[in-house]
Amino acid sequence: MKKVSMLLAATAVLLALALTGCGGKKAAAKGAELVLNNGAEPQSLDPSQIQGVPENRIYTALFEGLVDYDPKTCNAVPGVAKSWERSKDNTVITYHLRDAQWSDGTPITAQTFVDSWLYYLAPSTAAVYAYMPAMIIKGAADYNAGKADASTVGIRAVDDHTFEVTLVGPVPYAVDMMAHYSFGPLPLQAIKKYGKDWTKPGNFVGNGPFILESWTPQEKITVVPNDKYWNKGNVFLSRITFLPIENDTTAYNKYKNGELDWTTNVPTEMLDEAKLRSDFHVAPQLASYYYEFNVNDPVLKDVRIRKALAISIDRQTLVDKVTKGGQIAADAFVPPMPGFTPAKGNAYNVEEAKKLLADAGYPDGKNFPVMTVIYNTNEGHKKIAEYVQQEWKKNLGIDVQLQNMEWATFLDKRQANDFQIARAGWVGDYQDPSNFLELCKSDSGNNDGRYNNPDFDALLVKASRMNAGSDRMQVLHDAEEIMMTQDQAYIPFYYYVSLNMIDLDKWDGWYTNTLDIHPYTGMKLKK
Repeated sequence: MKKVSMLLAATAVLLALALTGCGGKKAAAKGAELVLNNGAEPQSLDPSQIQGVPENRIYTALFEGLVDYDPKTCNAVPGVAKSWERSKDNTVITYHLRDAQWSDGTPITAQTFVDSWLYYLAPSTAAVYAYMPAMIIKGAADYNAGKADASTVGIRAVDDHTFEVTLVGPVPYAVDMMAHYSFGPLPLQAIKKYGKDWTKPGNFVGNGPFILESWTPQEKITVVPNDKYWNKGNVFLSRITFLPIENDTTAYNKYKNGELDWTTNVPTEMLDEAKLRSDFHVAPQLASYYYEFNVNDPVLKDVRIRKALAISIDRQTLVDKVTKGGQIAADAFVPPMPGFTPAKGNAYNVEEAKKLLADAGYPDGKNFPVMTVIYNTNEGHKKIAEYVQQEWKKNLGIDVQLQNMEWATFLDKRQANDFQIARAGWVGDYQDPSNFLELCKSDSGNNDGRYNNPDFDALLVKASRMNAGSDRMQVLHDAEEIMMTQDQAYIPFYYYVSLNMIDLDKWDGWYTNTLDIHPYTGMKLKK
């Protein structure tokens, strides 16, 4: 889904209630306030300029696309579109829109989606996630690359309430994929009027269950119910406050002290304590923790070195002794999912790592340049980086330096390809292997390391034109074998589990799920 800012999903949502003994309970009619620790100051509130989990948490409150995520399964459910159907060959999706409007009262029509998607795909917008619609919509890739006119993109408004999308092939995951913000509507009337200032309080226009109330940088963002939202009868929270707390221990202690009511991460040193609590919830998550190589680096462009660095790290010891949250050590990048078997990958093997490093011209690590690993500020990332630093020194005889950065700067550094090795986390946007593999496609906006293999790209394109089934999954498996086993584009560490603390005896509308996405619509305090 997005780039992950914190160790285990990058966010902490806090339901700030005034309960008896903590200031008195608010009137039920007004609903409860939700305070969400977002883990970092967001890059932006503009959907065309965001790329991380902290940003997505806010987007979910302020915007709604054609479809939304089911809170239990994360499959697509109706959003602005009340229904849809596919053509017989599965290459055309026709959406039927409900009567919906922006928070400023402007109607949302099929033409709104046409204009919004073309704006998002325009080369001048430089949206990081433009590769997602470009991969599946007919003509979108050429338009996004500046090779064709907007009229060639396979989207059209049949009438005000009918929106038609022509795909590059059957694309079995297309509807689920369209819950992502790269397919959302944009308030172009506000963008035209205010320019970059359209996301500021007083100028902001959205179409989600909430509307922006205030934004104090580095302190908090607050949103309140949107009275123009079509499903406002299912909005029970009176306010959501997003806090940019980067320190997991601080957030956890606030939760224990009754200041916060839902936290989506637990610091490693508190896990044993948390596991004894009935409000602690751990579940498998469709997400991977990994390090990304800059393959443009004169040293790291050698695949032997990338493999040596990868297989000299004992990942099992990492999850057993360092992270300790039930994560699953991994040699591949894509998590297992129904019908898909991850690549074999390259397993822990110190002797082979030493041989590879020597073959690359650095026997016993002699004369190997000091590398820098960057990570965003978080104690969990720091502990993992220190473990890796020790492993490379012990097993290969090489030194690396560690550099932590605040979230926005960290993302900018990666996006600019201005790094050697960077920590990364990826949470699925939809439940299909392509969502992970497409990060390494040569034209992907998230390909920060600039990995490029035409054979890999060709397999992803081939898979996007295939019907669902074992043949398609085999093509995706073969693609990951190239990316991971052959080329070692990343160093995979583990598959996440989600770690949440929330008292479900008090709160309704919250469910564990594989994407760890929890829509705010429907969340409420139990009577």
